[in-house]
Amino acid sequence: MKPSWAIVWSAFQMRLKMDLRILETLVLCLAAHSASFAAVLHQETGFLDRAVTVRGVEYRYEVYVPRDYDPRRVWPIILALHGGGDYGSDGIRPTVGALAKAIRLHPDRFPAIVVFAQAHADGTPGWQRAGGEAALAEVDKALTEFHGDSSRIYLTGYSAGANGAWFLAYHYPNRFAALVVISGFVSDFTGRQSHVFYPAIAPATAPDRYAAIAQQLKSLPIWIFHGDADENVSVEESRHMVAALRVLSANVRYTELSGVDHNAWDPAYDNAEMVAWLLTQRHH
Repeated sequence: MKPSWAIVWSAFQMRLKMDLRILETLVLCLAAHSASFAAVLHQETGFLDRAVTVRGVEYRYEVYVPRDYDPRRVWPIILALHGGGDYGSDGIRPTVGALAKAIRLHPDRFPAIVVFAQAHADGTPGWQRAGGEAALAEVDKALTEFHGDSSRIYLTGYSAGANGAWFLAYHYPNRFAALVVISGFVSDFTGRQSHVFYPAIAPATAPDRYAAIAQQLKSLPIWIFHGDADENVSVEESRHMVAALRVLSANVRYTELSGVDHNAWDPAYDNAEMVAWLLTQRHH
C-alpha cells in the first residue's frame, strides 16, 4: 500500500525541520568559533599602555603581551619592579632597560604576561607605600584582562625594586609562586639617586631582621643575584638573606657576580636558566 501524499508531505516537513535545526547549530558553532578566532587575530601584543586608579590617584604602567598570545590559554604573570632611577608617572621609563631589554632581545624566552609597574616620584619608598598597592592592583587587572594563571604569579625587582620585591613578598607571601631579587636590600637604606629613605622591611622588634624575613618566605622559591663589586648596595645584604634562608632549608638559589657593580640586573635577566626556572614554579 503506497503512503498518501499527506503522509509523505508531513514526513518531508519533519525532516526539513530537523535539518534546519542541525544547520542552525552548525552556524552558531561556526559563529562562536569565528568570534574566538577574530579575538585572537585582533588582540594587541607587545608593550601596551595601561592605567589603574588607587585611592583616587592614577598609576600608568605597561603590560607586555607575547606575540603568540592566545586568550584561550592561561598565562603566567610576572610583576616587574623598577629601581630608584625610574620613579615617575609616564608609565614608560620602566620598559627602557633591565627586564624589558631582555624581553626584546629574547622574546622566545618569555611566554608570559609581564606587568611593568611604575611608582610615583613622590619622595616615599614607592613600593613600600602606594606604589606597591598599585602594582598589586595592576596584577589583578592583568589576571582578568589576559586570562592569567593565579598559581603562576612571579615577582621580580632590582635595586629599589628588589627592596620592593622583598617587601611585597614579605607582606603577601601567598600571592606569588616565585621571587627573583637583584642587587637588593632589606635594611634601612637611603637611595643614592632618589635620596628616598627606605625603612627596614622587618619590624625593629625582630631580634634578627634577616631571620624574620626568611621565616616569612621560607616556602617561596627564591633566586637572588648580586654583584660582589656593588658600591651602591652592599653585597652583604644578599649574603645575609641567603644565609638566613638556608638555615631554614628554604628553596633559595644565589648567584654572586664577580667584578660586577650595582647593575647585576642585565646579566641576571639575560640568564636563560633563571627565566626557565622561574616559569616552571607554581604556587600550591
